[in-house]
Amino acid sequence: QVQLVESGGGLVQAGDSLRLSCAASGRSFNSYAMGWFRQAPGKEREFVAAITWSDISTYYAESMQGRFAISGDNAKNTLYLQMNSLKPEDTAVYYCAARYSRGTLSKANEYDFWGQGTQVTVSS
Repeated sequence: QVQLVESGGGLVQAGDSLRLSCAASGRSFNSYAMGWFRQAPGKEREFVAAITWSDISTYYAESMQGRFAISGDNAKNTLYLQMNSLKPEDTAVYYCAARYSRGTLSKANEYDFWGQGTQVTVSS
């Protein structure tokens, strides 16, 4: 069984930065890619960013490009999301996810494992 545990969320002011972490554990865990999604109250889960381990390529939702940075260490099964210049509209629960397959990295239903989420609240 694979487990993903996020940490690093919290309450910050607009313009601040936060760094989220995700620790993966489990037997024979060797994902093709990992990603971050977020879900605000009353909204659908939204793609934030993803990273593929084979070539360490990164992918971002257009609205996060330039403010957010995804990174990680596949050997250590860790994933990070550096979030800068946070805005109130970034308020959401942020989820870490992992997948074995290729396909469309922005599609949540193609991910195999999910964390429980960490709350990020940005006040104005």
